[in-house]
Amino acid sequence: YAVSFARGIQRDSFEGGDLKDGRLQVSACCKHLTAYDLDHWKGVDRFTFDAHVTKQDMADTYQPPFKSCVEQGRASGIMCAYNLVNGVPNCADYDLLTKTARGEWGFQGYITSDCDAVSLLYEKQKYSKSHEDAVADVLKAGMDVNCGDYLANHTKSAVEKGKVSESDIDRALYNLFSVRMRLGLFSGNPRQLPYGDLSRKDICTPEHQDLALEVARDGIVLLKNSANLLPLSKSQTKSLAVIGPNANVSKTLVGNYAGPPCKTLTPLQGLTDYIEKIKFHEGCENINCTLNAKSKAVKIAKSADYVVLVMGLNQEEESEDRDREELVLPGEQQSFITSVSEAAKKPVVLLLLCGGPLDISFAKNNPKIGSILWAGYPGEAGGKAIAEIIFGDHNPGGRLPLTWYPRDFIKVPMTDMRMRPDPSSGYPGRTYRFYQGEKVYEFGYGLSYSKYSYKFVSVGQSKLDFKNYILVSDVGSKSCENAKFSAIVSVENEGSMAGKHSVLIFVRHDEAGNGSRPMKQLVGFQTVRLNAKEKTNVKFEINPCQHFARASEDGTMVIGSGVQYLVVGDQEYPIST
Repeated sequence: YAVSFARGIQRDSFEGGDLKDGRLQVSACCKHLTAYDLDHWKGVDRFTFDAHVTKQDMADTYQPPFKSCVEQGRASGIMCAYNLVNGVPNCADYDLLTKTARGEWGFQGYITSDCDAVSLLYEKQKYSKSHEDAVADVLKAGMDVNCGDYLANHTKSAVEKGKVSESDIDRALYNLFSVRMRLGLFSGNPRQLPYGDLSRKDICTPEHQDLALEVARDGIVLLKNSANLLPLSKSQTKSLAVIGPNANVSKTLVGNYAGPPCKTLTPLQGLTDYIEKIKFHEGCENINCTLNAKSKAVKIAKSADYVVLVMGLNQEEESEDRDREELVLPGEQQSFITSVSEAAKKPVVLLLLCGGPLDISFAKNNPKIGSILWAGYPGEAGGKAIAEIIFGDHNPGGRLPLTWYPRDFIKVPMTDMRMRPDPSSGYPGRTYRFYQGEKVYEFGYGLSYSKYSYKFVSVGQSKLDFKNYILVSDVGSKSCENAKFSAIVSVENEGSMAGKHSVLIFVRHDEAGNGSRPMKQLVGFQTVRLNAKEKTNVKFEINPCQHFARASEDGTMVIGSGVQYLVVGDQEYPIST
C-alpha cells in the first residue's frame, strides 16, 4: 500500500520506474521511522518512550514497510519518529538515517523530524547535553529539517560553539532544495504549476466523490451473517429502527487527521434513502452509554421489522495522544446492545464504527445479533456505502487488516515490542504472523453475500535448489531475480450476486509456529470483480529471496530448508527448499 501511495502521489506509474527525470507532482513522506507503536498509554508517552526492539524483529517487522516505501515507492521524504529505539532517539540515529535509509535503501530526499521532536532530545529525553548538542546530534545523524522552529533558534549558536559545521548545514540544504527543485518550485510561479493552485472545487469533483464512495464500500467488512440476514429486502422491509450514538454523527465518520469533507451522509441518512418508515433514537448520550435511554430504545426496537444498532468508538476513545487501554466496547454499550437485541422481533444488525479491534465475542455468539458489519471510519460517503450493503446494492468484500484479539490481550503491555511468542513467560506474540492465542477474528477475515472458491492452476516451481540454510545476501541479486516464479490461481464466484473480492496469498513453512518462524506471511493480494458464477485466473509473482526468507536472531535474512506452502483460502501448494 505504501509503495502504491508513494508512486501515485509523486506521479509515478503504478508499476514504478516513470520518474526518470526526477520531477515530482507531490513529495511523498514515509512516516514515522521507526518502531513507533505507542502514543500515550498508562502514563507512557511517545515523546520519551524507549522501544526495545530485537534485531530480528527490526529486520522482518518494523523496517520492511519503510524499506519498500523507499526502494520501490521511491519516496522523496522520510519523517523520523519521536521515540527512542534501544536508547537512541530516531532523529539522532546515524545508523538508521544515514547508514540504513540513505546507504542500504538508496534514499534520495529530505529527512524531517516529527514536530518539535528535536527539542525532546535535550528537554525531555535527556539524550543531548544542551540545545546546541541536540542540533548537532540530529544534523550529524542525517536529519535535514525540524518540523518547528527549534533548528532556527539554536543552529547559529551550535555553529558558533563548534558543534555543527557549515558542511552539515549545506548537506541538509542540498537535500531540502533538491526536492523543492524536483517539485518545480523554482521553475517560475509555483501557482502556475499543474497542481499549484488547488481549491475545494478541484477536490470535490464528482469523480473524487465517487472515489470516496468506492473506498468506503471496499473497506467495510462483514463479520457475521447468520441465516443470511443481510441483505435486507427493500420491498419487504416496511419499518426500520436505527439506534445508537454513532448513527447520526457525521464527524465520527472521518476519524482523525481528516480535512473538511465535501459532504457527509451518516448511516441514518443513508438508510433513510431506502426506507421511509424509520424510527431513530441515539440510545446513549455519549459513546460510553453510561447515560442511556434503554427503555425508549427497547420500545422502538419492538415496533420495527428490523433493527440496526450503530455503535463502536469515536475520537473520545481513540485518537492521537490517546491509546486505548481496553479491547471491549466502552461503558455500558454491551449491556445496551444486548437489551435492545433481546427486545427486537428478529435478529438485529450490529454496525461498528471504530478504528481498532474490539472483543465482541458476546455479539459473535449471540443468536439475537444476526449480522455484524465493521466500517472503520469510512469517510464522507460512509453512510451511503453502509446503506447500500445493508440493502444489497453492494456486495461486501472487505477483509480485516489486523487481528481482533480477545479482551485479555490487554495483559500484554503496549510497551512490549516483541513480535515472537515466548512460551516460558506466557507471552503470546503479536500480529497474525506470530500470535498463538485465541482470536475473535483473524487477519484477512471477511464474509460476502457470495461464496468464492480457489484452485491452483499452475505454479512455476515445486522445488528450489537452496542448500540447507543460506543467507539471502549470498544468493545475489541476479540469482534472486532468476529464482522468481509465478503462481496462477483460479477464483470462482459460486454465489448468485456479483461481487468484488480480494484474493490473499500467504506463505507458510512446514515448521511454522515454532517461535522464530511466522505462522504464515502475506506475500500478495489482488482484487477481482466477478459476476455470479463467473471465474477468472489471478497471477501472483513469488520471489523466494523475499517471500521464503525469515530473519535470524542477528537480523540477517535467511532461507532455510524444508517445505514452504503457498496458501490461498483452503488451498495449499507445497514447494521444497
